[in-house]
Amino acid sequence: MIISYNWLSEYLPVTIDTERLSKILTSIGLEVESLHKYESLKGGLDGIVVGEVLTCEKHPDADKLKITTVNIGAAEPSQIVCGASNVAVGQKVVVATLGSLLYPRSGEPFAIKKAKIRGVESFGMICAEDEIGLGESHDGIMVLAEDKIPGTKAAELFDIYTDYIFEIGLTPNRMDAMSHLGVARDVCAYLWHHDKKEMRAILPFKNGFAADNNDLFIDVKIENNDVCKRYAGVSISNIKVAQSPVWLQHKLRAIGLRPINNIVDITNFILHETGQPLHAFDAAKIKGNSIVVKNATDGATFKTLDDKERKLFADDLMIANVETNMCIAGVYGGADSGVTNDTVNIFLESAWFNNEVIRKTSLKHGLRTDAATRFEKGVDISNTVNVLKRAAIMIKEIAGGEISSDIIDVYPTPAEKTAVALKYHYLKKLSGKNYHADTIKNILTALGFEIHKEGIDEIWVNVPFSKTDIAIPADIVEEIMRIDGLDNVEIPSTIAIAPSANNDNGKAALADKTANYLTSNGFSEIFTNSITDSKYYSEDILKNSVKMLNSLSANLDVMRPSLLQTGLEVIAYNLNRKNADLKLYEFGKTYHTTGIGNYDEKIHLAIYASGTVTNGGWQQKDTKANFYFVKGLCEKVFANAGLKNLVVDVAQEDDDLEYGITIKANNIVIGKIGNIASKILKQFGIKEPVLFADIIWDEVVTINQKTTTTYKEISKFPSVQRDLAIIVDKSIAYNDIVKNIRANKIQHLKTINLFDVFESEKLGKDKRSMAVNFTFGDDAKTLEDADTDGMMSKIITSLEKQLNATIRK
Repeated sequence: MIISYNWLSEYLPVTIDTERLSKILTSIGLEVESLHKYESLKGGLDGIVVGEVLTCEKHPDADKLKITTVNIGAAEPSQIVCGASNVAVGQKVVVATLGSLLYPRSGEPFAIKKAKIRGVESFGMICAEDEIGLGESHDGIMVLAEDKIPGTKAAELFDIYTDYIFEIGLTPNRMDAMSHLGVARDVCAYLWHHDKKEMRAILPFKNGFAADNNDLFIDVKIENNDVCKRYAGVSISNIKVAQSPVWLQHKLRAIGLRPINNIVDITNFILHETGQPLHAFDAAKIKGNSIVVKNATDGATFKTLDDKERKLFADDLMIANVETNMCIAGVYGGADSGVTNDTVNIFLESAWFNNEVIRKTSLKHGLRTDAATRFEKGVDISNTVNVLKRAAIMIKEIAGGEISSDIIDVYPTPAEKTAVALKYHYLKKLSGKNYHADTIKNILTALGFEIHKEGIDEIWVNVPFSKTDIAIPADIVEEIMRIDGLDNVEIPSTIAIAPSANNDNGKAALADKTANYLTSNGFSEIFTNSITDSKYYSEDILKNSVKMLNSLSANLDVMRPSLLQTGLEVIAYNLNRKNADLKLYEFGKTYHTTGIGNYDEKIHLAIYASGTVTNGGWQQKDTKANFYFVKGLCEKVFANAGLKNLVVDVAQEDDDLEYGITIKANNIVIGKIGNIASKILKQFGIKEPVLFADIIWDEVVTINQKTTTTYKEISKFPSVQRDLAIIVDKSIAYNDIVKNIRANKIQHLKTINLFDVFESEKLGKDKRSMAVNFTFGDDAKTLEDADTDGMMSKIITSLEKQLNATIRK
C-alpha cells in the first residue's frame, strides 16, 4: 500500500513529521516497509541556479565551443565553456554549478566537476532543457525571461513537486486502511489516545452537492440484490475531457499512477482517498437510459478496455444497458462504454459488490485491478453516496459541466451494523494488560465504534461499516491493542511455564533421524510455500483441493494437493541459474477436502534428484540420477523406520510419473517412486529428467509406532548363499518373483537380491533371464546341504508352476 505524506497530512488536524509518523504507523500495525523522497523532477534541480551571460567569446582551439563568463550570484563570475550555438551575452540561462548532479531525460545521471576543455578551464555547465529533465529539446541552451535574478534557485522557477512516500505492509484484513482517509483515521485515534486530546480526521466531504437540473435521468435496476446490495449513480452533462490540473497529476504520480484524463484521474483520486472504487460511463452509450445490474450469460463474450474478447461465466456480475453489457462489475470496464476525449455526458457509478464474487471474477479473467482489490476485501457500504457526491463536485469544478440528476440510490435492504460484546477480563486475558474502562471507550470511539451498552465487566459496540473484518471479541481486542501500541504490551516480571504433555511418541525423532540420513547422503532440505498456483493441477485434482477464499495473490490461490509442483519450482529456479546437480528433500503437508466442511492434511516426505548424484574420479565415472538410486535411498529410509516386508507394484495411471512404482506396507500405500512425467516438467520449463519419491510420512509414522524393534545377537552359525538364473517372460517383473518366493514362507530364507538381468534372442522370444542370490541361515545350527537343497527345490518348483519359469543350467 502506497501512502503520500503530503496527501495524508491534508486529513490530519496536526502536522506530524515523517519520522514520528513512521513510528506511529508501525506501532498501530501499519508497518512502514520503506520511506523515500519523491520529486516530480528527479534531483529537484538541486545545485542549479539562474545565471547571466556577461561575456561570450570564441574558443581559440575549437570552432563550435565558446568561452563565457556567467554571473551566478556569487562574489565572482564563473568561467564556463559552452558548446551551444545560441548562447549570447545578456541572456539569463540555467547553470549547473560545481558538485550538482544532473538527471537527463535519457542516459545516466552525471555530476558537474571542474574540467579543462581544449586547454580552457570550465567551472560549471549552461544547460539545455533535456539535460536537467525539464523537456526533450536539445536544440540549444534554455534561455529564461530577462527579469530573472542571477543566483536564484532553478527549483523556485519551475513547478517541482516534492513529497515523501510510505510503503506500508498491509495485512489482508485491513481493508479500512486501504486509503489515505482510512490511515488518517487510525493516526488520529492513536493521537487521541496518547496525546489525551480529542482528534478526528478532517473529512473531505462537503455539503455543497445540488443538482443543476434533471435533464439526464438514468434508471437503475438491480436483478441480483445478494451480489449488489447498493448501487448509486449521478449524471453529469456538458463536461470537457482534458488533462487534469497539475496538482492532481502530482498527487497521482507520487503514488505511482499515470494520469490519463481529468475524469479518470478523479475516479482514481477518490479511490485512493476514500477506498471506494468509482466508474464513469459515457452516458451516450447507455442505451435506453437504463442501467441493469445482472449476472452474465454463461459463455457470452465481452470486449474489455484492453480490447480483449473475454468469455463470461454465469456468476460474473455485469453492468449492462437495455441492449448489451457495458462493464464487468467491480473489476474492469468495457471497450465501448468508457470515457473518451469526445465524451460530453457521463454517468458516474458508486456501488457495493459482494467481495467473494468480485474475487472469483477477477481471478478467472486475470484482471487484478485496483477496484477489484478493494471490492474483494470489502468496502464501506455506508459511504457509497458520500463518495459519489464528492466526486461529482470535483468533476464539476475541474471538468466543468452540470450535475444533471439527483443521486440515484438503489439500496433495497439497508445493512445493519455488526454488534460485538467484549468482556474486560477477556481483553486482559488476550492482551496481558489491564485497561481502564474509560480507556477502552475512548479508543473504540476514536476508531468510529458506537458504544451500544455497558456493563460492569463488558461493553457492547456497533462496528463501523468501514471495518468489515471485525466480527468477534478477539477483533476488538486487536483494535484496542493496535491503538495503544503493539510495543506497549506489558511483559510480566515472572513467567510461569507449564510443560505440555508429550504426545509426540517419537514422531519428531524419526523425522530427525531420516533428515540426518538424507543430509549425510548429500541431500539439501527445502521449505516451499504450502499455498500454490491452481494452474499446475488438473480439474480432477482441483475438485478435492482446498481453495483460498481471500488469497494474497492470483498465483497463490490453492493449498497444495501435492509437494511435487512446489518442489519443481525450486528445481526450475536452480536450473535457470546453472545449478544442475540437485538432491533435495522436504517434509511438508498436503491438503484435500473430504466433503463439505471436512478437510484432510497429511505430512509427506518428498525426495527429488536430478543431474549428477555422485561425482566420479579417475577410478569411476559420474553417476547420474536414476530410478534405482532413488529406490535404494527410499528402501534405506523405510528400513530406518522399521518397515519390513514391503510390497512393490508398478504405478498404474499416475499422471505425475512417466513410469514408476508404488510401495505398500501392511497393505497400505506408503509412497511412490519414479521419473516425473515430461508434460509436468514442461510446465516449469525443465528439460532435464527429474526423479521423484513421494512418501506418505504419516502412514510411515503410524506403522513405525506399531512396530516393536527387537535386538538379537549375531548368529554363531554361518549363512549359506545360493544363486539361481531364471528365464521368464518379459511381462513378469522382479517383484512378481519375490512375491512368489515369499508366499512359500520358507523359514530360513533371510534375503533375496537381484544381481543380473540378461536379454537375448537365444533365450527365446519375449524372454529374459534374471540372476537372483538367496541367503539362508539358521540361528540354532549350521545348515547342511540337504537343508539348503530342499529349500531351493521348493523355490524352483513354485517358480516353474506359478510363473512358468525355466531354470538356466
